[in-house]
Amino acid sequence: MLKRNTKETRVERKSLSDMVFNQMYRAIKSGSYAPDERLPTETDLAAEFEVSRPIVREALKKLREQNLIYSRQGVGSFVRQNGIKDPLGFSPVENLSDLRRCYEFREVLEPACAQAAAERRTMADLKAIEAALALLKDATTQRRHRADADYDFHLSIARASGNQYFQTAMESLKDHIAVGMKYHGISLKQSTGGLDDVYSEHEKIYQAIKSGNKEDAFALMKKHITGSRSRLFDE
Repeated sequence: MLKRNTKETRVERKSLSDMVFNQMYRAIKSGSYAPDERLPTETDLAAEFEVSRPIVREALKKLREQNLIYSRQGVGSFVRQNGIKDPLGFSPVENLSDLRRCYEFREVLEPACAQAAAERRTMADLKAIEAALALLKDATTQRRHRADADYDFHLSIARASGNQYFQTAMESLKDHIAVGMKYHGISLKQSTGGLDDVYSEHEKIYQAIKSGNKEDAFALMKKHITGSRSRLFDE
């Protein structure tokens, strides 16, 4: 009788464990479980996902490590209050493929945010975008990249859209976007004129929104996100 390759078995087990983890992660983040609610038993989860208990145990261990659940000896696993914060329940970025998909989603989402913001922005919205842009300008002058100000700029535009679904999506993507901005910032500092070019892109987006030019706001944001992805992945 042939024995299964040990390495292949480990890879398969990890893949199944990741599958259970990702589905449980989304369920917790989306609010399917209430704070301090007890999760199903390992046996029940194994039956639900059609995997073995050790695989479920590995997934639960990862959820505990990320402070999404806690365990009580002899009682079970429970959802932490601070684990429920992202209504959309996006899984965390774990590899380059995830980061590419995040950019792919942003290429659809953010141009629509900018287009709606150009139509609906208020004076308060413009001031919020201006504040983030000012921080970006200051950082650019100092040859630095402010990932926090960069994210605030994009989030302010989503809020200015007047669409709560756009805003919620951007808020839920904060940690995911931060990963991309971190590495994008490194690539900008390594390229001649990179920081200045990106600041100029942000400024043009702001001006389009301020002037109420929906078409330009959409196109400029689309170009900006696509360009960021291309710079990051050297496409």
